[in-house]
Amino acid sequence: MNSQNKNNKVLENNTGNQLFPVFLKLNQLKVLLVGAGNIGLEKLEAVLTNSPDTQINIVAESFLPKLLQLTVNYPRVKLHSKRFEAADLEGHDLVIIATGDNILNAEIRSLARQRHLLINVADKPDLCDFYLGSIVKKGDLKIGISTNGKSPTVAKRLKEIFQTNLPDELDLTLQQMNKLRNTLGGDFAHKVKELNKATASLVNHSNEKPLFRKISWKLLAAVFAGISLIVIMVKYY
Repeated sequence: MNSQNKNNKVLENNTGNQLFPVFLKLNQLKVLLVGAGNIGLEKLEAVLTNSPDTQINIVAESFLPKLLQLTVNYPRVKLHSKRFEAADLEGHDLVIIATGDNILNAEIRSLARQRHLLINVADKPDLCDFYLGSIVKKGDLKIGISTNGKSPTVAKRLKEIFQTNLPDELDLTLQQMNKLRNTLGGDFAHKVKELNKATASLVNHSNEKPLFRKISWKLLAAVFAGISLIVIMVKYY
């Protein structure tokens, strides 16, 4: 690679979406949610759908009935009917701020920042340390979708496309690969080599169209159709 190509590569890496995707073990962390209205409900649903064993404290002066109904089946979610105080931040790892009051949100963020907590402020991408992105789930398979906070609606539509078009047998494939990995002996390099051989059959170029090739063509068509619809909506609505 010549110097010009290297410079172009560096420039490419420094533009666009610079978020680093991670999957947190929220069931081992402690989350504080401030606010229990429609926005708070949306955030709570996102967390519990993906990590139902998460320990969550919710602080709010009033609670949406739907939120109260949701928490009935989650014993690790605790409700605190009170006005937010700085002491509420203590002992938490992440803070989700969804009060609907921009001044209060900014105050809570400042206090959380002083404690070096990770923060998500609803509808304020510039104030967030992390986003609650759209998640596609098929058994043990999870795919996170991010638009870098530019358009959660587009992320939502892409999620629907992937959720509908990714076949359920993908999870069966994952379970079979896990069993194979557990039976392999030898060192790490040997295991990688054997697993590469096993998965190569899923993407080979035979006329039988193996699983991953079927998925890729189906998804390509679905994503193209979804993007076309989004373009039409933006143009005419």
